[in-house]
Amino acid sequence: MKSLLQIPRRSRAKFSDYVQDHRTSTPRLSSPDSDEMESYSSQQRIASVEPDEPSETTTFLASERRHTSRSKDRRRMNNLIATTTGNRNVPVGVRIVQRLCIPNVVNRMMWYRVYILVLTFFLYAVYHMSRRPLSVVKNVLHQNCTGLLPPPGTTIDPARNKTWCSWKPFEQDNSQELFAGLDFTYWLAYAVGMFFTGHIAERTNLRNFLSIGMIGAGLWTICFGMAFFWDIHSFSYFVAVQVFGGVFQSTGWPSVVTLVGNWFGKKRLGLIFGIWNSHTSVGNILGALLAGTWVNSQWGYSFIVPGGIICVMGVVSYLFVIVRPEDVGLDPPDHVGDGVTPGAPSIESSEEYGRVNSISSSSSMASKALTDADEDKPISLFRAIRIPGVIEFSLCLFFAKAVSYTFLLWLPRFIQDTSNVQNDVAADLSAIFDAGGIVGGILAGVISDSTGGSATVCGGMFVLAAPSLYLLFLYAGSGIKALIPLLLVSGLLINGPYALITTAVSTDLGTHPSLTGNSKALATVTAIIDGTGSMGAAFGPMAAGLIAAGGWGATFYSLIAAQVVALLCLGRLIYREMKGWIAARRSRRALRAP
Repeated sequence: MKSLLQIPRRSRAKFSDYVQDHRTSTPRLSSPDSDEMESYSSQQRIASVEPDEPSETTTFLASERRHTSRSKDRRRMNNLIATTTGNRNVPVGVRIVQRLCIPNVVNRMMWYRVYILVLTFFLYAVYHMSRRPLSVVKNVLHQNCTGLLPPPGTTIDPARNKTWCSWKPFEQDNSQELFAGLDFTYWLAYAVGMFFTGHIAERTNLRNFLSIGMIGAGLWTICFGMAFFWDIHSFSYFVAVQVFGGVFQSTGWPSVVTLVGNWFGKKRLGLIFGIWNSHTSVGNILGALLAGTWVNSQWGYSFIVPGGIICVMGVVSYLFVIVRPEDVGLDPPDHVGDGVTPGAPSIESSEEYGRVNSISSSSSMASKALTDADEDKPISLFRAIRIPGVIEFSLCLFFAKAVSYTFLLWLPRFIQDTSNVQNDVAADLSAIFDAGGIVGGILAGVISDSTGGSATVCGGMFVLAAPSLYLLFLYAGSGIKALIPLLLVSGLLINGPYALITTAVSTDLGTHPSLTGNSKALATVTAIIDGTGSMGAAFGPMAAGLIAAGGWGATFYSLIAAQVVALLCLGRLIYREMKGWIAARRSRRALRAP
């Protein structure tokens, strides 16, 4: 065997790499085996015969090595799939996907993250799609029948000459109050259910919980539409349907946010969450378009079709949702992160607001958090409320969601009253407001990522939303050309903060550093924030319906006041963010100074 000095320099480098690789793979051996060295030297002698033109033997050996590497990767993936397919937490649909479409080993985490984002996007979009029909059908349940010819043999009450074609019991003059009552019962049941469903979601199989909730929500939506075919005119029936429908609808948001949090952990993903949260507006748009298709003929289908779709998606959820990365053999993400919470852009943030100081880690809250995190137990509602920022953002969302859902439930009626358009046209125009909400959610996420100040971003949008609401009320009757840009801008500024708080902010707070990695806290925190916001969604539209009886002007003034109060709720957090930015700027100046 040649001595090491007789081997060419390039060969010596290759030989050193070979020895290093061999030592890494077999750490107990201090040097390569003599037979292996002889084999390697023989290969070097073969390769040195014609260095410029590789021989057939060299090409064969290289191809064999590539084939061996690919075979090892394939065996490793097959073993991993065999392990995960035997896991009962992996649903049947995912096992089929794993067999048909095996992702690259290196990109498996990214592949599954995109998969979860897309799947949860469509799952929650159909939730919102099934909530939209009532706002469109209101124009038919109570409408002006002047000029319409009644069917032959129909007896018309002279006192109800203008509303004979309306659906009882909504043909009376108190229809606005009845609609407000339906909206209130629905969203009150949703808000109350939210506090309980978030608690339950942490303690049950999340995939089964989400699937049952979707199927239940779809069935109760169908029940509302069946009133048309069953000729039901009892107001109590509609109230009962709204109550049960609201409870089942409350299963959606804590579930999908927890799923995304399980896969992404604590990351500054305002842009991604802004795009993902457009499922709200996409669902509203689809719901308005579907409901508008049958609103003038058989309005029952405006509920039955969206209800059937959400039932089908409930089955899809059961077959394809992966709750945690561990279920498919992947490591869990970081649930602690850098310790920066919304409202704390400063590097010197206090423990109370974003960063847990190691010096004060012996405090009772941090001590209790460590105990709970070690056992990975779900946290209580009281502990979740004590997380810095939860109360402020919850109160802010109460007023922000009150405004957003007032538009969701009353905008088609407002457009028809001010623009004198048909019911289907009013439904299509109301979708423009939701299109502006898509842009607003993405824009708020991008600015929040770049500045680190979620509270300030929301506050700025609240300030701009107030004059946009006033302009919308002032010029809504000036024609469709003026109405479209006003709806776009208003949707952008109103739904932007709402989208940011319910996604990126909720996820950041649910993985707060004081929880020290407890991944089961996210559903509870999300339920508290969105549940409080849903209380606003219950009271806002109800108040709007009652106030609208005296004219739309008073309604818009109350919405502007709600935006101002939402801004005031974030006052303390905005002050802290401003203070943090000033401190950071001074620190950078001090570092640049000679």
